[in-house]
Amino acid sequence: MQKALPAAALTGALPPWRRLAAAVALGAAAFCFVTGESLPVGLLPVMAESLRSSLSAAGLLVTIYAVVVVVASAPLTYVTRRVSRRLLLSVLLGVFAAGTLAAAVAPGYGWLVAARVVTALSQAVFWSVVAVVAAGLFPAEERGRAVAVAVSGGSLAFLVGVPAGTWIGQQAGWRVSFAAVSCVGLAVAIALVVLIPARGPSGNHAAAGTDPDAVEYGLLVVATLLAVAGMFTAYTYVSAFLVKVSGLPARDVPAVLLLGGLASLAGLGCSGLLLSRHPRAALVVPAGVLAAAMVGLYALGTAGPAAAALQAAESLGVGGFGVSIQARVLAVAPRGTDIASAVFASAYNVGIAAGPVIGGFVLSGPGLRATPLAGGLLAGLALAVLLSGPLIDAAVRRVGPGKRG
Repeated sequence: MQKALPAAALTGALPPWRRLAAAVALGAAAFCFVTGESLPVGLLPVMAESLRSSLSAAGLLVTIYAVVVVVASAPLTYVTRRVSRRLLLSVLLGVFAAGTLAAAVAPGYGWLVAARVVTALSQAVFWSVVAVVAAGLFPAEERGRAVAVAVSGGSLAFLVGVPAGTWIGQQAGWRVSFAAVSCVGLAVAIALVVLIPARGPSGNHAAAGTDPDAVEYGLLVVATLLAVAGMFTAYTYVSAFLVKVSGLPARDVPAVLLLGGLASLAGLGCSGLLLSRHPRAALVVPAGVLAAAMVGLYALGTAGPAAAALQAAESLGVGGFGVSIQARVLAVAPRGTDIASAVFASAYNVGIAAGPVIGGFVLSGPGLRATPLAGGLLAGLALAVLLSGPLIDAAVRRVGPGKRG
């Protein structure tokens, strides 16, 4: 097996401009995948009418996509573990572009579902390796900022990609919107070929955790599932909450969501800067902000200005939590970081799928106003799991060795 080279040798061989350009290209790839995954959300009525299907059937395009990512992440990441990262990422973006273009020309609903499944398979591997590749471009002490740049594309997708794709679809038809995203994906695939270093997985100093810890890794996975489920318990119904509970005019909802998108980017940037010096604070503080903001929405959300501010605070916590927990997963991965990231990505997508279901139960019981309370309680449990880490670590040490992977 090829031996890993020293981190300094790997990162020093790349000029700073190329490291940054490669990280930005990875962020652009994340932008493509998140935009492509979420595009049907804003175009459901148009797509349903065009395909002569029901809204619920069109909505399944998002659900099926998420399920494929959950199921396929770990197996496909394991199968491709020895493939050059440049080749792998370029192929993944190529598959994304082809699958999205196939969706654009789909003659019917079945074809469209098949095209979405193919695209989801490429995304399942992408989220397992993108943070690892980004971290490997920079020295170990700069991992947090590298991961922040790479995953920022996901936040930008909600801020720019999905709204722009929705607007294009409404003006020119949903097929044009999908075709446009496909073209962007192809351009990003070419950029990855040019910018990502040509070395195998074993040549990346981020291929293994810097502080392997199986117990902490397990706690991070559980905390991720709880926090993301809590977030989507509330966020899935945020538009209805702002109008029916907070009393905001429907025309003001996009502005509130835009403010939330900007706050998410701010949280991501702050955590990226904080990670190198205070990694634990960078993890715990955003989780606390997320939980407090959602509970605050329940308590004060009947006032429009307070609801807008708390929604922005919630997004601030979401952005910071996402990058911090991903960076910590890379640090404590008990074995290879690719597989650890794959399991993490699966937990994240399980949370995405579970949140709307939990919110639906809340709607049929306590009602719409209680959705952020339920989400806040789940995020609070995630915070408790994170805070319990040192206590569990001490208990394991007292029992004996075997904790570390």
